[in-house]
Amino acid sequence: MTIKLRLTLALLLTSLWLSSPLSLAAAEKLTRGPYLQMPTTNSMVIRWRTEKERKSYVRYGLTPATATNLVRSPGVFTEHVVQLTKLKPDTRYFYSIGYDTNKWITEVGPDFSFLTPPMPGPARPTRIWALGDPGTANTNQMAVRDAFYKWSGRNPDLWLMLGDNAYSDGTDAQYGKAVFDLYGALHRQVALWPTLGNHDALSASSPTQSGVYYDVFTLPTLGQSGGLPSGTEAYYSFDYANIHFICLDSQDTDRSPHGVMATWLRADLDSTAREWIICFFHHPPYSKGGHDSDKKSDSGGRLWEMRENILPILEAGGVDLVLCGHSHDYERTFLLNGHYGTSTNLTSTMILNHGDGRSDGNGVYEKPAILTPNKGAVYVVSGSAGQTEAGKLNHPAMYLSLKKLGSLVIDIDGLTAEVKFIGDKGQGRDYFTLRKK
Repeated sequence: MTIKLRLTLALLLTSLWLSSPLSLAAAEKLTRGPYLQMPTTNSMVIRWRTEKERKSYVRYGLTPATATNLVRSPGVFTEHVVQLTKLKPDTRYFYSIGYDTNKWITEVGPDFSFLTPPMPGPARPTRIWALGDPGTANTNQMAVRDAFYKWSGRNPDLWLMLGDNAYSDGTDAQYGKAVFDLYGALHRQVALWPTLGNHDALSASSPTQSGVYYDVFTLPTLGQSGGLPSGTEAYYSFDYANIHFICLDSQDTDRSPHGVMATWLRADLDSTAREWIICFFHHPPYSKGGHDSDKKSDSGGRLWEMRENILPILEAGGVDLVLCGHSHDYERTFLLNGHYGTSTNLTSTMILNHGDGRSDGNGVYEKPAILTPNKGAVYVVSGSAGQTEAGKLNHPAMYLSLKKLGSLVIDIDGLTAEVKFIGDKGQGRDYFTLRKK
């Protein structure tokens, strides 16, 4: 072998090592993952896919050296789903996946570790990363991803996808490129919480809970992660510290005010004792971007119906933040309550605070510390994690509207929530604060 050939081979091996902590042998056997799903205070689901049918083994422990606890799912699979149980809350575990007790695909180490959620109730500093319409698998999506890491310097504590996770049809191959390959390292350490978008629904069905979206995700149906059981992966809730999260299906589930989702939502809101409530779904109730929430015909009436039928329930339940995508832009409202009609019906009394929500501006948005009905929420369209598109961007409920790439970061510490829109080069394009007192 010539020196030049040896050097070329060495550079190739170095490049492969830097791009993934998996060995070359492992890469031949592993076609997806591992990725984490449905964390609870005492359990975690680990999923992966192999090229050939294999047994499913996970070993884990509190340190790499003591990762000797062994779990196996009976049978042989290409799609592997293993749940670790009897874990401790707020504890880091190290793990490895394999297909026999002496045949491990990954090495135990920091790249393959996770932190279980803390017990619900007590506050702790929490960083949330929300990506709307990310799934283009192009340089825009990569730039938004890399900008977050450059700005943050660390993984989020949890992350959300606001729908249209994989373009253009939500196929398995598109999920592979836009979701699992592009965020591979994060999937190994932090569980993703998704919602269904209209493009995802082209290859999935909520009424039957079938298709790619429902095949690749493991989501709570029985209240495993907090909140009330929904009986479906289409919509669900979960708790993290002093925050209650609600994921709704604005695409493929009945959106009527007394339908099964709305009935569950009322009960779930009534049952929570958390200090913060964040709700996320795909179709925004307010938008003048690529979609127009004033048009009843837009998206089959989904924006209109979520605003008219679902927002009154959320606001009566004390919701603080509502996150959506669908319009490929960034739009952020004032602190609102009671605006359920078109933009022309917005009145001054529906805007509870006409300021910018900034401590160095007109002042932060304030709400009572105790969950209280109809004290206002901020609605954010953050649908530009993969692309932008044209629109008037002139909805009067918005404090700010931007045709810019980016993603949303929410830092909650006790009774203060700092919300930032981070652009594709790491620049802060918007920020505001919600404070409870």
